[in-house]
Amino acid sequence: MKISIIGAGIAGLSTAILLKQEGYDVCIYERNSHISDIGAGIVCWPNASFVLDKLNVLDEVSKVSGEVSNLRRLNVKEELLNLMDIKKINQQMHYDSYSILRRDLMIILFDRILDLDIPIYFNHNLIGIEAINEEQTKIEFDNKKKVVSSIVLGADGRMNSLVRKYVNGDNSPIYKGFINWVGILESKNDLFPDFDVLDYWGVGQRFGIVPINSKKAYWAAGMTSSSIEKKEPSLYKHELNSLFKSWPKSILEIIKQTELNDINKIYIHDHNPINTWYKNNVLLVGDSAHAALPTSGQGACQALEDAWHLTQSLKKNNNDIQNTFAHFNKLRQKKTDLIINQGRQLASTIFNDDENFCEQRDSQSKKSIHGDNTKAIASFWSMDLS
Repeated sequence: MKISIIGAGIAGLSTAILLKQEGYDVCIYERNSHISDIGAGIVCWPNASFVLDKLNVLDEVSKVSGEVSNLRRLNVKEELLNLMDIKKINQQMHYDSYSILRRDLMIILFDRILDLDIPIYFNHNLIGIEAINEEQTKIEFDNKKKVVSSIVLGADGRMNSLVRKYVNGDNSPIYKGFINWVGILESKNDLFPDFDVLDYWGVGQRFGIVPINSKKAYWAAGMTSSSIEKKEPSLYKHELNSLFKSWPKSILEIIKQTELNDINKIYIHDHNPINTWYKNNVLLVGDSAHAALPTSGQGACQALEDAWHLTQSLKKNNNDIQNTFAHFNKLRQKKTDLIINQGRQLASTIFNDDENFCEQRDSQSKKSIHGDNTKAIASFWSMDLS
């Protein structure tokens, strides 16, 4: 059984690793010339750590990560709106949560690909998919290379997934009306004495900070925007300083100390949930199947879960691909649909320009400071993992 994976992001690499460890013949095709380093960082919550352990890379991840302790939600006056004890969630799920730069996680996964001698072909941009018969699918690339595979896995992202278009008939992402500037700060000074994730909420604006160690963190600054404009990287710091000039001085210091080359601007998109993730011998995984907003906090985690569940499904039913895909689709759809919708609901709460709404939102949040929802979160994130 020859398995071709389209895309060398987190979903593509992790799926290839798990399948190879089970003895499958797998290779990866990536449209770019190298492994992507787009994005700032990721919190690998315990459900992600579970899968990273199965990938045999959790020890390597822990060496370059921070072990975050709490998530503190604050307003622009630095008043506490809510507090989540991350260590409680870790204890209930029996794995730790790790904050890691995306580029570091990608390097670790890529090194594992090389260790396992998994073929990976760069500069292979997919242009065509054709079913030959019930057991074979032909894929074609813009360099005129053609490959016949028993299974094709689409892990080619949310913005331009040709595999999603083949499966679903449409692959158009939906702009959600807000921007994220994301950055990586590596300071000479100790700016982060503890390992708390800080999440500041304003009116139609947000600033989140995730420490990696006392001198290093990644951050995301968001604001509402009704339209998509041309990006001017040279103006990013000017834009941020203007938008957050009245916010806490610590935020302005983070913007100041971050190198301009370490800041990116992203107009945020997602996809509506779809019922069917497969067609013939072609299956979607990761963002190609279920692109949640960053407000979900679970994008990379769910890509890793896809890799785990698909490998388990194939192991249990190797001889009936359609049945395997149907089982995987049904198993994963409920959880990922909920995460997409939760991400959208939270985004609509954060990125709201109505001052009265935001005042009531913050007041309501303060009332629940002493509540403990860690058990419910742990139960949901643990769903289907064993």
